[in-house]
Amino acid sequence: MYPDQKGLMLGSLLLVFLCVGAVVSLDSMLDNHWELWKKTHSKKYQNEEENMHRRTLWEKNLMLISMHNLEASMGIHTYDLSMNFMGDLSPEEIVQFYTTLTPPTDLQRAPSPFERASDVPDTLDLRQKGLVTSVKMQGACGSCWAFSAAGALEGQLAKKTGKLVDLSPQNLVDCSSKYGNHGCNGGFMSRAFQYVIDNQGIDSDQSYPYMGQDQACQYNPAARAANCSQYNFLSQGDEQALKEGIATIGPISVAIDARRPRFAFYRSGVYDDASCTQNVNHAVLAVGYGTLDGQDYWLVKNSWGTSFGDQGYIRMARNKNDQCGIALYACYPIM
Repeated sequence: MYPDQKGLMLGSLLLVFLCVGAVVSLDSMLDNHWELWKKTHSKKYQNEEENMHRRTLWEKNLMLISMHNLEASMGIHTYDLSMNFMGDLSPEEIVQFYTTLTPPTDLQRAPSPFERASDVPDTLDLRQKGLVTSVKMQGACGSCWAFSAAGALEGQLAKKTGKLVDLSPQNLVDCSSKYGNHGCNGGFMSRAFQYVIDNQGIDSDQSYPYMGQDQACQYNPAARAANCSQYNFLSQGDEQALKEGIATIGPISVAIDARRPRFAFYRSGVYDDASCTQNVNHAVLAVGYGTLDGQDYWLVKNSWGTSFGDQGYIRMARNKNDQCGIALYACYPIM
């Protein structure tokens, strides 16, 4: 290490240590930033006690982000973090409110009928093919499974009709409970597909808007925007099958492990976390893949609004032994 590099690194670490000390007693220098962050994300608290509690969590998360980005600048990480609307939440609250996917214990997997395709592009972004709708915000409702399923249906509808239509996650939240889904308390994509099959349709988001809470079922056949005849799973844990599926089928519903606090604050780069497990708890939509700075990635659409990640998207490590379990439950509908 050159002397000037060593001095720069020591100076950066000293700054971090000073920041650590500030977090313990709430740094008054961050007062304006705290107020600006609350205004940006429309945060309001009932009393000063709650405000202080949330401020403490926010500064703790800010320190996590700052430390991570310092390490990333040293080449330790392949991705950066940034503060977003989850800044005042604990890791446990993020999991409780935003990641409630639970794979069925009685899941039946028929042999995958997917015909493998060897001639697929090395890089693909289905947004450029007109198969992906805008990023949505699920809010503090564990409905990620409904957004993932709706996204896969939207992609198939666009392939079939050439029209990109927002379908209704709220329809799935409210109406698929008898299939084993639990609305804002979690569900699973294949169960949502089975509901659409048996119901012979799903409403558009325009006719059945998202409310972010459990309601009585209000499905209206007159507002049906899409149907589904069956669904299939790709080969379990097979990343090559997932790549070929995205290239030949379209957007694929996938489940991932999103428990790590760093996942919640991802901003850019390729999310590569060796501690990520196969114990999935969050549903997202795989809409592409590629390679960035020599690292293979999956392009993933989340349902946490555009302030998350790269305008609502995250690039997750690909060809890393199915990191985060992304290929375990890859499934897609057929129209």
